[in-house]
Amino acid sequence: MPQQKADYADDAEIDDALDQLPDDETVDSAVAGLEASGFEVVVVDSAAEALEAVEAQIPAGASVMNGHSTTLEEIGFDDLLSEGDHEWESLADEIWSIDDDAERQAARRQSQTADYFLGGINAIAETGELVAADLSGSRVGAYPFAAGNVVIVSGVNKIVPTLDDALDRLESVAYPLENERAQEAYGVESSIAKQLIYRQETEEGRTTVVLVRERLGY
Repeated sequence: MPQQKADYADDAEIDDALDQLPDDETVDSAVAGLEASGFEVVVVDSAAEALEAVEAQIPAGASVMNGHSTTLEEIGFDDLLSEGDHEWESLADEIWSIDDDAERQAARRQSQTADYFLGGINAIAETGELVAADLSGSRVGAYPFAAGNVVIVSGVNKIVPTLDDALDRLESVAYPLENERAQEAYGVESSIAKQLIYRQETEEGRTTVVLVRERLGY
């Protein structure tokens, strides 16, 4: 049975003040900040609309890879990708069909260069920066350069005023929840080992942020 956020969220102590639904003015400010930083932004009202927006971004025949993302699970993207009701090349399915550990790890690294790489983010500053971290780097490694196109999906609960607040949210909201998830899923603690501050997208149209007016992910 797939892991659900409810399996671990109750055991994590987080700063709820940095995980609230913002007002429309704050969302508009974040959109303006992201667009000024070179990101494309799509704002939708629901998880269902977010899935439709994601599907609309990816052309038939594209190779697709996703980093682990509770938000992608919540909008139904993981199920869509694994069930095959699409016209994309799912690199994740190819990777997890490989039995040899070394070959599978090499394929995971190669997948960072997918035509479209999808994932979540841990914090969004109104001033236009994105903040994320991984233990392994298997998600944040694709965002800055490796992938041809990046689609990031986020609930608006991850919007905070400044970059300092975004770094605080990573430490006091995202990490405690990911640490609990890792212990439930793998029996080990997580770590903010590889951290990304995505200040600007310099390639026009490469990175799209889908903002959902719901409290999603962490």
